[in-house]
Amino acid sequence: MHDLELTEEQRMVRDMARDFARGEVAPHAEAWAKAGWIDDQTIAQMGELGLLGMIVPEQWGGSYIDYVAYALAVEEISAGDGALGAVMSIHSSVGCGPIIQYGTAEQQQTWLPDLAAGRSIGCFCLTEPQAGSEAHNLRTRAVLEDGEWVLNGAKQFVSNAKRAKLAIVFAVTDPELGKKGLSAFLVPTDTNGFIVDRTEHKMGIRASDTCAVSLHDCRIPEANLLGPRGKGLAIALSNLEGGLLGIAAQALGIARAAFEAALVYARERVQFDKPIIEHQSVANMLADMHTRLNAARLLILHAARLRTAGLPCLSEASQAKLFASEMAEDVCSKAVQIHGGYGYLEDYPVERYYRDVRITQIYEGSSEIQRLLIARELRNYPL
Repeated sequence: MHDLELTEEQRMVRDMARDFARGEVAPHAEAWAKAGWIDDQTIAQMGELGLLGMIVPEQWGGSYIDYVAYALAVEEISAGDGALGAVMSIHSSVGCGPIIQYGTAEQQQTWLPDLAAGRSIGCFCLTEPQAGSEAHNLRTRAVLEDGEWVLNGAKQFVSNAKRAKLAIVFAVTDPELGKKGLSAFLVPTDTNGFIVDRTEHKMGIRASDTCAVSLHDCRIPEANLLGPRGKGLAIALSNLEGGLLGIAAQALGIARAAFEAALVYARERVQFDKPIIEHQSVANMLADMHTRLNAARLLILHAARLRTAGLPCLSEASQAKLFASEMAEDVCSKAVQIHGGYGYLEDYPVERYYRDVRITQIYEGSSEIQRLLIARELRNYPL
């Protein structure tokens, strides 16, 4: 993307995130992956730079400019480390987003300043062992007793759960109402009965903690209900556009890092008396990779501009996420191929990029779900 298409503020945010990613993130990414943890100092630095409050308005201590700046920053951080990009995107879109949109003034003032500054990290407890894409089919229950909500149930695939200080938990309050009986709650993670059962061992983004969580007679004040009772499904889906943009940008960042690694290698690696970039088969792969990266960025930034303007963009965000995530796996695969046998070794980062990027076709709505959303919009497509 040409800088002429960006405002000065957007360029400054992108360049700041890029400098931080290259200097403070990328050099540690492999060590973090092996440890299964990103050090707390890095998260604190992210907060100080405003990278964890990018969708939070200034009145609550955030650094919101627009969704273009946010997408550019997620791309840069993810190019440094896909796992850190996941932490940033999930914390922002589904950790901060629902409170911005549905929180009371007191809830917003209580939680958003710490979330925006990175003093607290948010997590989102929606998925259950038996309920993934069908978000309405939950078994977790919340019962109002003596001015407190009592939550019981199990959650699966909770990103940031080990690190988070605040969880947004979805539970059924009125079983007889079906989809209209689901509600959302703000649950501090130090509440008795909120238990991180285990941290999952994953194919990729290993430094981003993904956990199973259980709630055993977890009691919270009645005032911790987020939004109206029975509006849980609407709240869960309300930040879908922002979440899709974040994961699309994450996929783009990982793929761009893989492309750049492949480009450097192709310029340096000599076979048959010339750098392999001069062999047409390798040059063609790099040309295709570069083209598809730029196409993905344009889709992402188009959707980001629509969201910034307050216009509906679910189809555009779905298209961006679908294209970027599927493009990214192919680009990372080609980067491994260009490296040859070395690409299969942990000594070279393309091996990690290939593993890290696979999740982007699954979480925040799988590719299959994105196609369903896009196709649904086509029913009223103007001809």
